[in-house]
Amino acid sequence: MQRAAILLAAGLGTRMRSAMPKAMHPVAGRPMLNHLIASCEEVFDRIVVVTGPDMPALEKAAAPHATVVQRDRLGTGHAALQAAPALEGFEGDVAVLYADNPLIAAETLRRLLLARVSSDLALLAMRPADPGRYGRVVPHEDGGIAGVVEWKDATEEQRAITLCNVGVICAAAPRLFQWLRELKNDNAAGEYYLTDVVAAARAEGFRAVAVEAAEAECRGINSRMELAEAEAAVQAALRRRAMEGGATLTRPESVTFSFDTRIGQDVTIGPDVVFAPGVTIEDGVEIRAFSHLEACTVRHGAIIGPFARLRPGTEVGAGAHVGNFVELKAAVLGEGAKANHLSYIGDATVGARTNIGAGTITCNYDGYAKHKTSIGEGVFIGSNATLVAPVSLGDGAFVAAGSTITATVAPDAMAFGRARQEQKEGRAAAFRAARRKEK
Repeated sequence: MQRAAILLAAGLGTRMRSAMPKAMHPVAGRPMLNHLIASCEEVFDRIVVVTGPDMPALEKAAAPHATVVQRDRLGTGHAALQAAPALEGFEGDVAVLYADNPLIAAETLRRLLLARVSSDLALLAMRPADPGRYGRVVPHEDGGIAGVVEWKDATEEQRAITLCNVGVICAAAPRLFQWLRELKNDNAAGEYYLTDVVAAARAEGFRAVAVEAAEAECRGINSRMELAEAEAAVQAALRRRAMEGGATLTRPESVTFSFDTRIGQDVTIGPDVVFAPGVTIEDGVEIRAFSHLEACTVRHGAIIGPFARLRPGTEVGAGAHVGNFVELKAAVLGEGAKANHLSYIGDATVGARTNIGAGTITCNYDGYAKHKTSIGEGVFIGSNATLVAPVSLGDGAFVAAGSTITATVAPDAMAFGRARQEQKEGRAAAFRAARRKEK
């Protein structure tokens, strides 16, 4: 039997104080919604995302999964019901989840579905260190649960319950949508609560159970503070995974990973290194302090930084060096090549064993389009050279320091692209004397 997930993502994020939909705020370089989608894709056959009006970014992030719009925000039960047309005729189990609970693991969702097999409705719950204003899961004498009561509607006795509602429920599609259609909004908020389907199921004699999960996995993110707490938790897990995989982090708490960072063995990462999405680091690489890497690949044995920036489309070859204050963008640095300091290399290929002198730049943009620079193997480029693209330098070429190169340099040729030096004897002393006289 197929299984489907409805992801509620229509929240405006009022407490975030943001024009961005709440579910689009990132954790470890990926929107909350996409964290949850990734877990659901491992478990469910179909996914429907409920968005709010005028949320094109959410619809794009949800693709290729179906989206529906909750135009009137009348509560979570009403939001879940908006997915009914997208699942018309569906007979399997349906789980309803919240996009602002992005860290729920696929294994927890499997346990939820398994619990549904032996009951009519399953609900995800947790026992947080501080139950606070979470809804409480009321136990039933048969060992299951009687219902969920929101904190604002709970009695003092019910608020003393430590088992709290995460908000995720699972039931067979026909029953779930029937219960959703029958919900009432006679509560303190005047909303249709999704969790009221538990009481509705019980009223019809059906059995409901709770599946407990860890608080860290079920944390809701409704404010910038909670977003920061979730980020810290995810970063701690990513750092632990990197070190367990054979990487050395000299100051782990200062390193920032993305959800998809791939780190090999015997990699050393210095303090305050940032990995944006799309980075792959092979074995034996050293990344020194204060470097920033995004959508790039670093081959085995290379050395990066300190203070290096690798932008999208960059590939650093085996044993290559990228030093301090060097920026690479859409560039391939060949095996053993070196750009040790103060250079910009953009839209370029650099051959093996080539040396890029300090202050060298590729002028890749003419105000209208980007152009390519091709540098062969074993090339020496002196300090403060300017390579005006499109331009090509053959294998073994030599570019004198301070040159501006605008035309092809043949293999093994030496290129000078600078004005001839002139010397005026005594002019320095005369200049200083004139200035003193003016004062």
